[in-house]
Amino acid sequence: MNSEPAVTRSGQPGSAALEISGLCKSFRAVKALDGVGMTLRYGRVTALLGDNGAGKSTLVKCISGVYAPDAGTVRVNGVEHAVSSPEAARALGIETVHQTLAVIDPLDVVENLFLNREHTRGGRLGARLGVLDKKRMRRESEEILSRLDIRIPSLRRPLDALSGGQRQAVAIGRAVAWGQQIVLLDEPAAALGVEQAARVLELIRGLRDSGVAVLLITHNMDRVTSVCDRAIVLRQGRKTAEVDVGEVTKDDLVAYITGARTDDPAQ
Repeated sequence: MNSEPAVTRSGQPGSAALEISGLCKSFRAVKALDGVGMTLRYGRVTALLGDNGAGKSTLVKCISGVYAPDAGTVRVNGVEHAVSSPEAARALGIETVHQTLAVIDPLDVVENLFLNREHTRGGRLGARLGVLDKKRMRRESEEILSRLDIRIPSLRRPLDALSGGQRQAVAIGRAVAWGQQIVLLDEPAAALGVEQAARVLELIRGLRDSGVAVLLITHNMDRVTSVCDRAIVLRQGRKTAEVDVGEVTKDDLVAYITGARTDDPAQ
């Protein structure tokens, strides 16, 4: 493929980027999502909270095209779409960093940043033969990482030779570089040290400030209050609360997650 790192093509800050309604997903007898709805807005970070098994990762996988929902609608910029695959999601401007990172360890940094978006040379024949423009991809990789202040010792190193924080940074950097409108982050700072986690939060703030709509799954309430504008809570596959982060305490959020407190999202 011959693609360019995206220039954010977002709407006005606060306008709806992604709207889902009535989303349902079952795995045999287990109902992972039961009529979930939410809206992600440009220039805002929304936290998605809930205990293990609440349906958070399933929701992200439905939005990002990994799973096909059993029912419900997905709208991007007000237009309904069937997000049938990860490629379809990316074409709509939805980039995702899954908890498993979805990087390929034997490949180097450049190959991971341009995975499935490789530049080719030699015109149509070169593209058909898969002749890669490695110099261009390396140059643009350096520009991407420099812009995001991501420090990698060598772009030639395979991902399995990097630290956990560096691998995480590459995965997030890819989403940031290509994210046109919407970025979904599933526990992006999991298992990272304090300094590395702080850098991830800075990347999230940069996304928000550039007008991107961000969804952040995390169990860390400090991160929620640090970077998130709004919080949505799932419990047993249903949305049980939706609040402005600035209007609640960390204890309130924990109470929503455990079920000690429940608000009707429709009110």
